[in-house]
Amino acid sequence: MEKVSMSEAQEQPPTGTLLFIDDEENILSALRRLFRPLGYRILIANSAIEGLEVMKREEVDLIICDMRMPEMAGDEFFEQAAEKWPDTMRILLTGYADITSTIAAINKGNIYSYISKPWEDEDLKISVQRALEQRFLKAERLHLTKLTHQQNEELTKLNATLEQKVLERTKALQKTMEQLAGAHETLKKSYTDSIKTFSNIIEFRGGTIPGYARGVADMGFKLAMAMGMEKAAANDVLFSGLLNGIGRIGLPDDLLSKPFEKLSKDEREVIVNHAMMGEGLLMSLDLLKGAASLIRARYEWYDGSGSPDGLKGDEIPLGAAILAVVDDFGALQTGTLLENKLTASQAGDFIIENQGRRYSPQVVDVFVKYLKIENKKGTKNIRYVAVDKLKPGMVLGKDVVTKGGLVLMAKGEKLDSTLIDKVHYLSNITESGSGVYIEVEE
Repeated sequence: MEKVSMSEAQEQPPTGTLLFIDDEENILSALRRLFRPLGYRILIANSAIEGLEVMKREEVDLIICDMRMPEMAGDEFFEQAAEKWPDTMRILLTGYADITSTIAAINKGNIYSYISKPWEDEDLKISVQRALEQRFLKAERLHLTKLTHQQNEELTKLNATLEQKVLERTKALQKTMEQLAGAHETLKKSYTDSIKTFSNIIEFRGGTIPGYARGVADMGFKLAMAMGMEKAAANDVLFSGLLNGIGRIGLPDDLLSKPFEKLSKDEREVIVNHAMMGEGLLMSLDLLKGAASLIRARYEWYDGSGSPDGLKGDEIPLGAAILAVVDDFGALQTGTLLENKLTASQAGDFIIENQGRRYSPQVVDVFVKYLKIENKKGTKNIRYVAVDKLKPGMVLGKDVVTKGGLVLMAKGEKLDSTLIDKVHYLSNITESGSGVYIEVEE
């Protein structure tokens, strides 16, 4: 071990409380004379029993105790001291020739070191200083550990405070989603209707027009089926279209009214993050996990330059590639993608021009065929029908909307006796009053 000089050892003023225990007064006096000039606080005891009493009253950093004493030997004293005050450093002072007793004292009392009588003053000073350094370093380590734990708790609380506004906005929606998950097994028939209702609630957040999500979802579902997807996978596309905007509830108000292409890099990152928030909100519901993964990949681009994971080509889930096309087709017409609104024809041209870059060519090909088929269908005739004239099998020609703009029932929905009763019950709050618009056969 490297020798440390007392001049180096005394560069920093010693601190700590020392307890000397010996039944010989001359030994105690010698220890007191040796250490008092160094600035330590000195306590003395003439026996091990007296030393234990001192320990009960005083906070002691280091004990120097003789091995051979009447009533209680040093090894027994250190055993009790180690049990009651484990952090106090212990040095055995012995002139006893029986090495077996010394080893027993070391084992029982877990002493730091032992010093043989007569001692070398410099060696004893250095042993004391090093023992105290070890004690204080251990205490400082425990203090820092406690401080780190406290700071981590404070940081957690701070993060919770920063996120509180978002949590407050999403709390009611999450509660509703949890209620949906619990009731799903007994309400399978109305599951899709429930999702549509949540979609309407989301649209109240702002930034979209009533019924927008339903249009996206309906078109996405039809494209998915046209591309040969299984019904369950196509339903994931349907649900992702309805709930694509669920993460918008946590977005700053000033971003909702800006076209996406006019946003800064940082603002776009915030918008993209809402897709990941939407995934997080839905992942706890088993029946919506597929839709959640599609919402996360909504902003991935076919050439790999999208977000958040930089997926490219076929790495992008097919349902997400479909969602990107149909959602952008609608956003181009509402002015939420580009600064200027486009016509349906112009929006279709934009989608075609960006295939292979933003959009999957495979999806765009099917999308173009879908638009041609829809254009050939033309506009269906509709007429207003009073509630008492409605019959099962009739098809809604317009959305049933509240006076505040909330879509209650979607255009294209086929009526049954339950839905007719619903229209009658809600007629006093709907925009169309005591009737609805129905598709008419030509």
